[in-house]
Amino acid sequence: MVAFGNGFLVYFSCGGFVAFGSGAGMKKARKIGLALGGGGARGLAHIGVMKVLEREKITPDIIVGTSMGAVVGGALASGMKVEELEERVGSFLESNLYQSSELKAMGDAESGAEQSLSRRIQSYFKTKIRLAQGIFRASILPIREIEEFIEFFVPDIQMEETVIPFRAVATDLLSGEYVVLKSGSLRRSILASSAVPGALPPVEIDGRQLSDGGIICVVPARCAREEGADVVIAIPVDRDISLVSGLQTAVDIYVRAGEIQGFHLENYDLKDVDVLIRPELGGTHWTDFSQSRELISLGEAAAIERLPEIRRLAKAMAKWELMDRIKRSVKRFFVIRPSRDG
Repeated sequence: MVAFGNGFLVYFSCGGFVAFGSGAGMKKARKIGLALGGGGARGLAHIGVMKVLEREKITPDIIVGTSMGAVVGGALASGMKVEELEERVGSFLESNLYQSSELKAMGDAESGAEQSLSRRIQSYFKTKIRLAQGIFRASILPIREIEEFIEFFVPDIQMEETVIPFRAVATDLLSGEYVVLKSGSLRRSILASSAVPGALPPVEIDGRQLSDGGIICVVPARCAREEGADVVIAIPVDRDISLVSGLQTAVDIYVRAGEIQGFHLENYDLKDVDVLIRPELGGTHWTDFSQSRELISLGEAAAIERLPEIRRLAKAMAKWELMDRIKRSVKRFFVIRPSRDG
């Protein structure tokens, strides 16, 4: 028997090589999981974070996304570069597809941007009409608009075909369970993960009525761990819980209750992450894409603040990768193949 560091063992018998194994101290190469939280337009901050991770040469072994985190994560997992994704955001926001969309109209109404008196009056009545429509149909936004949004960023492939293993998290509205989507259409899985209750109708997949994963799992860090990640980098992009506007209507109170619930669910999901990167995004509404460049920059700034942790992680992962290569090399060196004579 020959023993190496970390419990790395090679066994021999008088007849030659018998077995190759490990002692209690041996550790295999570790996997990095990236957990991207939901938050609509605020999810553009994920792109800024990924720019820093890319510069630090940290590539995830698995990406798990909820809602907008699933859109960004799915695009990156399919092989798109961060720079290309950022360029696509600019192209989309300038396109007729977005400029004429109901999503933009909602974002304009929520952004608080300077508008003429006539535009403010129009926004007011449109908002009231949208809320009234929610009483009589399953969604406020046309689902085709969100399908076109996803199609703009994500290729028409199966989830099994992504370059980086990818998971989208959704909520089963009938069973009340969270569902990890890992096979089937990439676009449809992301659509299900992004189906914000009330704003979009649920998406049927395999007989299940699926809605936004953020109902249960705002930041899918726990899911990334369950899917095999040893090290988890989590990026929440929800609104700051301390920012409270006037609670004047039943809708205001309902939305605020959801924010509080989401805040505590998120804390549960984030308690065991290895690196937490939380961009300071203020009170940006989930439909307000008007500040896309700023949101991306805020994500980048948040990641830069965590550079010491990120670099320690990169150094540790490089060490594990080196050790794994050494162990594989030693294994090949000491394997004695039986002769043809037996």
